[in-house]
Amino acid sequence: MNISALDLIFDWDTLGIVFALLGAVLAALLGGIGSAIGVGMTGQAAAGVVTEDPGKFGKVLVLQLLPGTQGIYGLLIGFITLTQIGILGGNSDISLAKGLLYLAACLPMAIVGLVSAKWQARASVSSISLVAKKPDQFGKAMIFPAMVETYAVLALLISILSIFSIGGLSV
Repeated sequence: MNISALDLIFDWDTLGIVFALLGAVLAALLGGIGSAIGVGMTGQAAAGVVTEDPGKFGKVLVLQLLPGTQGIYGLLIGFITLTQIGILGGNSDISLAKGLLYLAACLPMAIVGLVSAKWQARASVSSISLVAKKPDQFGKAMIFPAMVETYAVLALLISILSIFSIGGLSV
């Protein structure tokens, strides 16, 4: 039997689950980081508006919460992945090929979650400024950050479809 140095370092039979877990963690982590940054940025702007006019609290709170959805989406992808790979019950025997596929399936939500939350926060901050000056324009102000949300939802969908498609593969 020929054993290489890599065979002594890695347990090749468990490397698939490592990559699958990495995908789940990245989706939750990067989406959460983006949302934390986004909600923090918008919270600062919202607090400034509420300082001047406490009656605008409800409107600016809604705008502040919008960048928080990417963290929720990332967490959802993480849970779905953990369920599919057997970590939350079932068989967690994942081949290296499947582990890499799960990692790839989680990346759209991980990357888009991080980036879109930051950009949605910028749109929300601008919308908070709009509401501060013209409260009657709240409906229009909601549209700007909601447009960015579209891309987070698309990333969520592609990650979900990809993850569920991997389960049926025999790799």
